[in-house]
Amino acid sequence: MLNHLLQWDQEFFFAINGANNNFWDFLMYWISNKYIWIPLYAFFIFLIIKNYRWKTILILIFIGLLITMSDQISVHFFKEVFERLRPCHEPAIADMVHLVNGKCGGKYAFISSHASNTFALAVFLILILGRRYKYFTLLILFWAGLIGYSRVYLGVHYPGDVIVGAIVGSLLGIVMGRLCIIFLKGSQRILPENDAS
Repeated sequence: MLNHLLQWDQEFFFAINGANNNFWDFLMYWISNKYIWIPLYAFFIFLIIKNYRWKTILILIFIGLLITMSDQISVHFFKEVFERLRPCHEPAIADMVHLVNGKCGGKYAFISSHASNTFALAVFLILILGRRYKYFTLLILFWAGLIGYSRVYLGVHYPGDVIVGAIVGSLLGIVMGRLCIIFLKGSQRILPENDAS
């Protein structure tokens, strides 16, 4: 069963990684770059400040803890335990992998830290802001999914690395989001879902 899953994962990987051209190479390379999203992160902070005022400090502390946990868990509890080589480092297929700008990344692939971190943040923000803004949930999940897809396109992760990373990140986002809401309630803040305005 595991062998079949790994085979499907590899086939799915080549279906995505193999459908490349110069336009998508350029776009996916920048989509995968965390620094390109700094204006979006600033926008998220603006929305939190707008809705929570000084309680933003508490929320940002939770976000910092969330991303740290997600990143460390993805490395120490998965990458260093399972030691699954990235497609671009796997000797059997490395020559067939399409790389953009020669970027392969670290040695191990499972799970994708990009996917874990972005889905952790996305799910957390859905719990904190999602009910205040129409389409927020759909758009932020699309954003996280797009980053995950870019990792496969760029040849540095298998789809399974991204899917499991998204699951792990989402679970962390749920836990930390619910904890944050409890702390916000404890500080007498009316939560978005109970806001009468």
